[in-house]
Amino acid sequence: MKANYRLLAVIVAILVVCTIAVAQNPPASPPGTATFTFADGKTITVTYSRPSMRGRTIFGGLVPYGQVWRTGANAATTLKTDVNLTIGGASVPAGTYTLYSIPEEKKWTLIINKETGQWGTKYDQAQDLARVDMKLSKPAAAPVEQFTIGFDQTGNTTAVLKLEWADTLAKVDIVEKK
Repeated sequence: MKANYRLLAVIVAILVVCTIAVAQNPPASPPGTATFTFADGKTITVTYSRPSMRGRTIFGGLVPYGQVWRTGANAATTLKTDVNLTIGGASVPAGTYTLYSIPEEKKWTLIINKETGQWGTKYDQAQDLARVDMKLSKPAAAPVEQFTIGFDQTGNTTAVLKLEWADTLAKVDIVEKK
């Protein structure tokens, strides 16, 4: 009988320790997906994680200016396209890529990288397909609490890729190649 109580006490102690350990580690940023479909049915999908501001200074603070950022949180942000594109003037063949960015106060650079499947902080510049300038402005509803990637349609074969977080909206034009 004493053995049963001891076993029960050990199990309860393990559960308490595990509960405390989990409570001290904040949950990972939730996943997000942005999809755009051109008039001919061809699609672009961006898969990313959505960190929150939680009262922090984001750009120039949590995300330093002038350094490569994983453009989200957790695993690397991926762009998958089933059609050839021009993104900000750069030719991007159909396929899967990783998106990074370099935020700065007055401009942003979007990096389209050929390496995929890595954790977000693993960046190899030698794998860059292209780097393109992004236009900066303020989001319509500032501040944006949770990082968001989206698309705006601008024509049958054109769109705008948008990155919004805190008081920043970074955009770049996308054109479907026919």
